[in-house]
Amino acid sequence: MPTSEAHVQTERPSRYLVQLCRHVDQMGRNLLHRPRSHFVGAAHSPPEVQHVEWSETHGTVNFGWGRCTMQTAPDMLTLRAEATDEESLQRIQDLVAGRLERIGRRDRLTVIWQRTEAPA
Repeated sequence: MPTSEAHVQTERPSRYLVQLCRHVDQMGRNLLHRPRSHFVGAAHSPPEVQHVEWSETHGTVNFGWGRCTMQTAPDMLTLRAEATDEESLQRIQDLVAGRLERIGRRDRLTVIWQRTEAPA
């Protein structure tokens, strides 16, 4: 299963984790949500969000074909994306990074994904 991680430096990791999870949860429920604000190309449709759960320190977004987990640490938000294939992994990375960088623009958040080995 293709997997990647990003470690985002921020003084407010919990704030961004909660805000991102709330947004994705609403995106999955709201039929009037504008999907193009999340994707560079018009070829992509909005992702089907199956389940979102979060606390102040941990979050999980399940798309069915992949998921993103989030964990806070002091001054750090760790993101982990896992998907069924390379295209789906890239889609999760683009969605999460794009939204997090947008909501964290005042703090100049930057998401840089690095490939990792999936746990056995």
